[in-house]
Amino acid sequence: MCCHSALTANRAAKAKTPTSAAGSNARTQTAMQRQRGLTLLELLVVLAIIGFAMAGVSLSLRDNNQTQLEREAQRLVAVLEAARAQSRTSGVASIWQTTPEGFAIRSPLTARTETWLSVGTQAAVSNANLVVLGPEPILAPARITLSVAAANSTQPSPTLSIGTDGLRPFQVVP
Repeated sequence: MCCHSALTANRAAKAKTPTSAAGSNARTQTAMQRQRGLTLLELLVVLAIIGFAMAGVSLSLRDNNQTQLEREAQRLVAVLEAARAQSRTSGVASIWQTTPEGFAIRSPLTARTETWLSVGTQAAVSNANLVVLGPEPILAPARITLSVAAANSTQPSPTLSIGTDGLRPFQVVP
């Protein structure tokens, strides 16, 4: 009789003993089955990351014509200052002049013709079609206006000016 009651008690104990394995709780299983989508906070974090990425991309993109014009202006400033220094060291005047495809620097010693880096770039000198880069330290004031022809005619073409007052080096002027 004692064996039979022990066997029944053993079965009853096994039936009521909870298992300690992870995820075996019935409440946990129903909660996991309910969560199938994203929470509002997760969705907001994803949208914020996308917004920051789009802002970074839009700020890194610039107007292509304006960038080309700035690059041409910096190059022209460097070329003019180099020609001016060469003219002073050689004692012979150099002349900078526009051409249909670019510009030329001529002196009795050398002649150099260069094309613009960007197709459609044009230069106009304020007082004449040439700039004298003489051997004297003081030059005549000069202003060169660069422009890039816009692809569509609805937008005005951007311009940039380079100039000197005769004493200072050539620089981009407002």
